[in-house]
Amino acid sequence: MQPLLQLKGIEKSFPGVKALNGASLAVYPGRVMALVGENGAGKSTMMKVLTGIYTMDAGSFQWLGKEIRFNGPKASQEAGIGIIHQELNLIPQLTVAENIFLGREFVNRIGRIDWKRMYTEADALLQRLNLRFNSHKLVGDLSIGDQQMVEIAKVLSFQSQVIIMDEPTDALTDTETLSLFRVINELKAQGCGIVYISHRMKEIFEICDDVTVFRDGQFIAEREVSSLSEESLIEMMVGRKLEEQYPHLNQQPGDIRLKVENLSGPGVDQVSFNLRAGEILGVSGLMGAGRTELMKVLYGALPRTAGQVWLDGKPVAPRAPQDGLENGIVYISEDRKRDGLVLGMSVKENMSLTALRYFSRHGGGLKHADEQLAVGDFIRLFNIKTPSMNQPIGLLSGGNQQKVAIARGLMTRPKVLILDEPTRGVDVGAKKEIYQLINEFKADGLSIILVSSEMPEVIGMSDRILVMHEGHLSGEFTREQATQENLMAAAVGKQHSEDLVI
Repeated sequence: MQPLLQLKGIEKSFPGVKALNGASLAVYPGRVMALVGENGAGKSTMMKVLTGIYTMDAGSFQWLGKEIRFNGPKASQEAGIGIIHQELNLIPQLTVAENIFLGREFVNRIGRIDWKRMYTEADALLQRLNLRFNSHKLVGDLSIGDQQMVEIAKVLSFQSQVIIMDEPTDALTDTETLSLFRVINELKAQGCGIVYISHRMKEIFEICDDVTVFRDGQFIAEREVSSLSEESLIEMMVGRKLEEQYPHLNQQPGDIRLKVENLSGPGVDQVSFNLRAGEILGVSGLMGAGRTELMKVLYGALPRTAGQVWLDGKPVAPRAPQDGLENGIVYISEDRKRDGLVLGMSVKENMSLTALRYFSRHGGGLKHADEQLAVGDFIRLFNIKTPSMNQPIGLLSGGNQQKVAIARGLMTRPKVLILDEPTRGVDVGAKKEIYQLINEFKADGLSIILVSSEMPEVIGMSDRILVMHEGHLSGEFTREQATQENLMAAAVGKQHSEDLVI
């Protein structure tokens, strides 16, 4: 089959790193091409070469059978290549329709914006995606999942021949994911080619026809998905076998570290639980169940309206994140780009930002040598891939950014570490490294709360699991009791899995 686009032998270097080294990719009409590889494998760089953001150093690029080089994203967009970015590119203060048609608004004969047509066209796109809101709504009032669907609607509006989807389901509910898959099948039937970048193996085997594997900036293989197993695909990605995906550390937990009674706040209703030293407490539930809100009330980012919290037997009442930090409660956000990291600052500055009191001199100023020593230790311990600690963190891969975010929390020497979706957007190899680090902290007696939408992760890593539904706890399970059926039953408000109709 003649590909719509084909990149061969692509080379791209940056100071201190060769991001692409002979990488290749083909996209075929009416087929979904998965692009997989560990964080830092070169997937994002390849997409930036493809869409004209980066200029390749060497290689060939054919579009519709002709050699081409795009001089910017606008040129690739006009040629018929659309991209749905992992990071949202929306303006919260504008409506959904204004965001979809920004810079290419419909105008009438006298040059004024044709608002009626714009909102009608936008509503038709939302209807196609089976969405429940209309295009007059402000984007800032939508959930992250709904904003992601607006990004998808925006790309559909270009009627592109090739659509690149970078982690498109990262913030979507199961229902929204099904709507996306339905649209993907529609696009395939129309002869569109799709590049699907995802770390979720289940989705690759469900929606993709072919898969291209990158490793360390190099092309490893192109295969039909039907010819592979999950294990063989992971082995191609990481270059080794992953013997155990979720390495649970079996140890007896210590005394009660955190005691929570009838805690209430925005989106949280009368929640009670205990957390012991050296224990991983999983928190599961559907999107919107109140998991993140509970964590933010705990460490002071959202106001507490009722309830009590004790840490090592002493009452604590954080009213701001700074209070949480000072009490020894650290929260690692699910949205590392918006809430967790300062992208314009270096790896070192990001890592030590919340722990500067440990490096401060009494008379003012910082002990720079001590700071560099501590940061260097964490870079080695966490195996963070960066040319230097002075590298801007925005240039690191997602998995390495996540490691920096976790290291920053640990640098404050916490008693309780809250990890909210710690492996979101992280590849299988980096996930395994993060799990092993979590186990090391657990072995040292750190108390860990693991919030995750991925049931295999929360079941595989946790000692006990709490399930939330509509702001309150709907279930608590030991490791032995925790099955996907029991967790899902509690997540939808049922008491027993046999009550759940699938």
